[in-house]
Amino acid sequence: MKKNILIIPGDGIGQEVTTWGKKVLEKVSEKYGHDFVFDEAIMGHVAIEATGNPLPDETLEKARKSDAILFGAIGHAKYDNDPSAKVRPEQGLLKIRKELGLYANLRPILLFDELLNASSLKPEILRGTDILFFRELTGDVYFGEKQRSDDRNFASDLMNYNRYEVERIAIKAFEAAQRRGKRLCSVDKANVLETSRLWREVVQEIAQQYPDVETEHMFIDNAAMQLVKNPKKFDVVLTANLFGDILTDEASQIAGSMGMLASASIGDGTGFFEPIHGSAHDIAGQNKANPLASILSVALMLEISFGLKEEATFVTKAVADTLKAGYRTLDIADGTTSPELILGTKEMGAKVLEAFAEKENVVYS
Repeated sequence: MKKNILIIPGDGIGQEVTTWGKKVLEKVSEKYGHDFVFDEAIMGHVAIEATGNPLPDETLEKARKSDAILFGAIGHAKYDNDPSAKVRPEQGLLKIRKELGLYANLRPILLFDELLNASSLKPEILRGTDILFFRELTGDVYFGEKQRSDDRNFASDLMNYNRYEVERIAIKAFEAAQRRGKRLCSVDKANVLETSRLWREVVQEIAQQYPDVETEHMFIDNAAMQLVKNPKKFDVVLTANLFGDILTDEASQIAGSMGMLASASIGDGTGFFEPIHGSAHDIAGQNKANPLASILSVALMLEISFGLKEEATFVTKAVADTLKAGYRTLDIADGTTSPELILGTKEMGAKVLEAFAEKENVVYS
């Protein structure tokens, strides 16, 4: 198989973790005889510094020509502290989602048993949790009209959805539920928001096409509470852009750290794969970032964009075995972790590659 893969390291620790995502892809290519051709491009703060544009035309053109994109992270503290900034790194991310039609964000909450004690939640609550979030990506307040009064004392963001936007992601979520535990929870705020009433109405209509899937509707505030009270009750969670942004960050505590969560943004063409953690400039360049979410994003790429399920399982197993061997980065270490087993970014990435070497003659199904 020959595939063109674009690497966009982005900002902060994104540049460190994508290095290991690429190394994993190279190892998979070597082991299974694939031809992965790599290119690189800039986006975010680094792109603003270089070109004045958070998504340069050259980057967008490369993205359109690629078969899949491995992304790092985006953002910089200077923009967080300047709400009046007209050009911001996040604009590049929103634009590439829009331009590539990446309307569905998949965030699997994959819990490794070895990390049960890394979470702030009790192990008995967490054990057995397996959730797949479907977050709508191209609608909601992120893309609605924004206003600020001349005197700067009033602001508004328009929250809007079209029927087709809800339909297309609902179909993908129901199809996933059929392949999993046949349970889907749609999260909204239909008791208050008109957009949520449209959302619920459309999901109810789509649900009729999937009678084998048990469908539940839940308000966002209740869902946020249930997620930490009883996460095992969820299988597939379908929700809007804003709610999904908040819930999936909350769910990162189930997996022990944001540094463990991969994501896939998909539509009907090129897929976009990234860890959910931010640019974390406070630790950038210090060899402290966890590369496992980027490596697990590669596993998602292999399965979702390329249909390489065996290769994806091979990558995930290597991560699992590295954790079973006791190795941790600082964010997933707990009171029982021996200091000599707490590794930096480079060392943890190298341990995963070592796990590959140990499994050269093993085939997973």
